[in-house]
Amino acid sequence: MLLASTARPPLPLLWWLGPIAALIALGFAFYLYRQLMQLSEGNERMQEIAQAVREGAMAYLRSQYRVVGIVFAVLFVIFLVLSWFHLQNPIVPYAFLTGGLFSGLCGYIGMKTATNASARTTFAATKSLNSALQVALRAGAVMGLVVVGFALLDITVWFLLLYNVFPVVFPNAFEFLLTENPLPQITAVMLSFGMGASTQALFARVGGGIYTKAADVGADLVGKVEANIPEDDPRNPATIADNVGDNVGDVAGMGADLYESYAGSILATSALGVAAVGLQGSDLQMGMIFISAPIVLAALGVVLSILALYVVR
Repeated sequence: MLLASTARPPLPLLWWLGPIAALIALGFAFYLYRQLMQLSEGNERMQEIAQAVREGAMAYLRSQYRVVGIVFAVLFVIFLVLSWFHLQNPIVPYAFLTGGLFSGLCGYIGMKTATNASARTTFAATKSLNSALQVALRAGAVMGLVVVGFALLDITVWFLLLYNVFPVVFPNAFEFLLTENPLPQITAVMLSFGMGASTQALFARVGGGIYTKAADVGADLVGKVEANIPEDDPRNPATIADNVGDNVGDVAGMGADLYESYAGSILATSALGVAAVGLQGSDLQMGMIFISAPIVLAALGVVLSILALYVVR
């Protein structure tokens, strides 16, 4: 049964906490990053080592994202062909791309922040333990807030497009959204975000993990075994590669992985809620409440996390 989109109930007021919290998270992450960059990076030797690690990490990330970009382009074309033959929803190719894009962006921002924070944390430690803790904590909060901000923004913007915009602007192209209760179709399409994010996280985690372990073993063999140099000694050039590996695996890979897990948990919970309502009948209003619940909880988590930053000492 088709239903005019204008007859649908409006989005619950609490649902709007999602996009608002996403913008707050991204804005506060930018504020923390600006604060971080205003701190001193220490003496010349600290800056030299930090710059070497930073350049190595960015060189790795450029190489990896170049390969990942080719993979995503191929998969996008495949999904596009499938949707052309009506074997796949026409939204899926674009949702797949946005999931991968934001996942990769979280990894990039996280690693850029970490490589800029390392020397600043070291220099802050020369003043006091709490100063070093505050620098490190706020640097980590940048990636955390970016992850939840982009995930909530991606989910809420796509839901708004699928629920309110596309059925009105492109009614002939998206007839599946004009049913009496489009929520099952919307949640099914939105799960493809997770597929794109998972693909990006797979490359970031596995590729970064292999590089990390290879650099770690190589640095140990050359430094400790052959040259009898202590572990992590800057005189060993492989130590720089080891530190680069720590960043690409434990920061960039972690950022992409966390985005995928965070977005996937919200999407899966929403889909389960809509399915549970569907078992009791087609209740659009109740379905909207079930979809809004995980988004509202995530929004509250953003606010509480920001407040908690000023409690830790």
